[in-house]
Amino acid sequence: MERFFNTAGPNNPEDSYTLDPLKRFDLEEVLMLIRQKKYFVLHAPRQTGKTSCLLALRDLLNKRGDYIAVYVNVEGGQAMRNDVRSVVKSTCDSIADKLRLILGSDMPFEIRKAVGIMDEATMLTAFLRRLSESLPKPLILFIDEIDALVGDSLVSVLRQIRAGYDERPDSFPQSIVLCGVRDVRDYRIVLSNQDIITGGSAFNIKAESLRLGNFTPDEIRELYGQHTAETGQVFEEECFPMIWEATEGQPWLVNALGYEVTYKLKECRDRSVRITPEMIYRAQEQIIKRRDTHIDILIDKLREPRVKRVIEPILANSDNVSVEDIPDDDIMYVTDMGLVKKEIGKPLRIACGIYREIIPRELTWSRQQTMVTREPQWFINPDNSINMEKLLLDFQQFFRQNADSWIGQFDYAEAGPQLLLQAFLQRVVNGGGYIDREYGLGRKRTDLLIRKPLTDGYGGPVQRVVLELKILRGDLLQTIEKGLEQTVGYMDLVGSVDEGHLIIFDRSSNKSWDERIWHEPRQVQGRTITVWGM
Repeated sequence: MERFFNTAGPNNPEDSYTLDPLKRFDLEEVLMLIRQKKYFVLHAPRQTGKTSCLLALRDLLNKRGDYIAVYVNVEGGQAMRNDVRSVVKSTCDSIADKLRLILGSDMPFEIRKAVGIMDEATMLTAFLRRLSESLPKPLILFIDEIDALVGDSLVSVLRQIRAGYDERPDSFPQSIVLCGVRDVRDYRIVLSNQDIITGGSAFNIKAESLRLGNFTPDEIRELYGQHTAETGQVFEEECFPMIWEATEGQPWLVNALGYEVTYKLKECRDRSVRITPEMIYRAQEQIIKRRDTHIDILIDKLREPRVKRVIEPILANSDNVSVEDIPDDDIMYVTDMGLVKKEIGKPLRIACGIYREIIPRELTWSRQQTMVTREPQWFINPDNSINMEKLLLDFQQFFRQNADSWIGQFDYAEAGPQLLLQAFLQRVVNGGGYIDREYGLGRKRTDLLIRKPLTDGYGGPVQRVVLELKILRGDLLQTIEKGLEQTVGYMDLVGSVDEGHLIIFDRSSNKSWDERIWHEPRQVQGRTITVWGM
């Protein structure tokens, strides 16, 4: 049976293409922490392979025979919220059930029954103590989805783990690994009495915090190479830079793109068909439009105030906000989710190309549905290219009539002008083109590249149009000169560009719309760039 790219649950190498999970992290360091009887955290964004790594590590430890390693997932306790007794009992039940499978004995359930009459504040501690004393080898415990627990329940579990720390390894687990999306230091726990504590205060015995990284470009090639080796289907070399740009190695996205292009695109089910860059683009677009669970979870996070404080100035390319103005905890929280990347000497930015596309589309989705504009075909020339002058003149009028009322209704109002234009453009290019977006905190502009194929099929002529978006902050002439320089630079970077446009949004309240709405062509380094005032 042919294997496939996995997008749901832990990897089974018999069913899906798989990278060695034990090579995804520093195995030597993890084994050293376990030998040293340390308690530590392994965290990473959702669907990056955490569970596969924990299961592989469990199997390795049990095979070597020095320990008894048990993996449990406590996500089910989320529904019980602050019902501490139910969560603690459920956690004990899960440990007993998994350990019974490893030992082939009902001993764990007998101990579980014996501690069942105890108070919930000590039940888990007593259960782990008696288990450890009854086992012939030290117990290693992996607790997955720990940050799915909330409030009093999470605090109780963390404190009961801490309570037996000084008794390890004879009377308590030698090593406990907590696994989740966030580091334990970032658990902002709201108790039933509305007090807030941080996770670190309930688990201050943590020795290390390890983060599971994304795939490297070489690992992406290795994973996709497994498909080629088993089916004979070839990915053209130009596909791999595109896959990296779209995913930057985020494991779920890498697998989702592979699955989409090899199974969901019907013509590619014929393994003699070579995978082309155009097919990768189509697969990426389908993933974005379909909004799978992984993407829906990220979209839901955009509504959180902590996320908005990070994402909004990135979308707005604000020069009024710097990285130093955003709380470090908020940046770390959004980074741990995998939404942004913070790199030394570079602007804070959205983590990958697919997320750069999803975020502005999602934030403008409801507005796109209610926009009363001309039909997209009105903007299409006889050669199937987009008439950008028609489009931007129409947008100017639309912006004049709607900006004041619409921008205030955006959740991300600071980025409203840029988002409104992108929503307008999206309606025109949907189904017949692509918008590539570049933006980042401190860049002071948004670069948009519209790519419109002029014929059906891969390899035909493509219209390429560069749009540079800027918010007027200061002198108009200086903003135009700087913007023209940036537009030419982006056009040179893209190459083979048909036309360039610089769009300057003037939000001055003391100017009339007649003063703000204008356009004129400029000649820069032998290129014609149209400057638009909005």
